[in-house]
Amino acid sequence: MRVMVIVKATVDSEAGLMPSTELMAAMGAFNEELVEAGIMVTGDGLKPSSVGYRVVFDGSDRTVVPGPFAAVNELVAGFWVWQVKDMDEALAWVKRCPNPMPSRSEIEVRPFYEMADFGEAMTPELADQENRLRARLEGA
Repeated sequence: MRVMVIVKATVDSEAGLMPSTELMAAMGAFNEELVEAGIMVTGDGLKPSSVGYRVVFDGSDRTVVPGPFAAVNELVAGFWVWQVKDMDEALAWVKRCPNPMPSRSEIEVRPFYEMADFGEAMTPELADQENRLRARLEGA
């Protein structure tokens, strides 16, 4: 099962406060453990929303909205994509993670949809297309 592990933003991360050398070392060691265990697919940190944009869709209209965005605790500061056997394994790994922020923080874990989740809407043709695209991405 694939999960996205989402590091929620904080006032500090939105202010652009960079992590300490100690935190970077601790997170690097944790990431190394994830890679060695075959769990980590990818992951990265995101710059504050003040340098980001949102595109609002309303029918055929598109409106670009520059950051920063309100509701800091609803923003994403970083992420991982993990391949785990189940949610229990994902949660066990998250509990081992160093606190990613200098103060109180939250990490959200959400499973990805798999092709089987779409039922009859995932026709054999659409499944073939999805498999071809994934193969191309893996070969890139």
